[in-house]
Amino acid sequence: MKAGDRDLRAMRRLIVEGAQHSCEPELLLPSATLDGLRSLLGCDAVSVGVIDSTQRSARPWQDLPAETGDGDPDLLAVFFRHYWDCVPCAYPDRSGDLDSVIKISDFYSARQYRDTGMWSEYFAPAGVAHHMTVCLAGTPGRTLRLAAFRDTGRDFTDRDRTILWLLRPHLYQMYRQRRAARSGAADLTQRQRELLRLVAVGHTDRQIGRRLGIAESTVRKHLQHVFERLQVTNRAAAAAAVRDFDEDALPVE
Repeated sequence: MKAGDRDLRAMRRLIVEGAQHSCEPELLLPSATLDGLRSLLGCDAVSVGVIDSTQRSARPWQDLPAETGDGDPDLLAVFFRHYWDCVPCAYPDRSGDLDSVIKISDFYSARQYRDTGMWSEYFAPAGVAHHMTVCLAGTPGRTLRLAAFRDTGRDFTDRDRTILWLLRPHLYQMYRQRRAARSGAADLTQRQRELLRLVAVGHTDRQIGRRLGIAESTVRKHLQHVFERLQVTNRAAAAAAVRDFDEDALPVE
């Protein structure tokens, strides 16, 4: 089943309102956006966050409804104990496919899934029957993911998958804008961001000047303006701010 006109109107409203939502700046995405997505997909919960399978971490993370056990090290240990044996969980890392919207049923029958440690020790105790996931950004091993969960009832449909796939780039753009607004990098010019990318890879002021065809003193002046705008005092902090703004960057918390 494809997304219909009503779905498309709801998606457009979700995107427009989310882009205008400046409250809760500490959150990865506005709560209202996740709530709207939950309603649109007819699911019980939605989560978004960074999964780093190399470091066995899942932070920063945001749940709707908010989970009191968020960040519980024992739950996290259970999740990563079964991570590589759970085909859909490890699929983005193993395959390198960060574009597809995937469901449990893409990989397992209901009986097969209930035989996995991930289901019996992690999802079943949480009451999760079905989940659907998409990577918004990242590289294999470190991905920004959004997941929708259903506690009971039917599995997610092709219509649900289409909606999440169509919303994917808009949700990521929303995430980037909020991240950049927190760092101040959104206010930098293209030249200032280019300069900071060179700082981030270790170039000196003289090397940057030669690379950009400007005087070393001009580089220093640009950096001073950047420090003031970002409200930082050193090169490392400024470079970190612009790195978070870049297209493929994920937050390091």
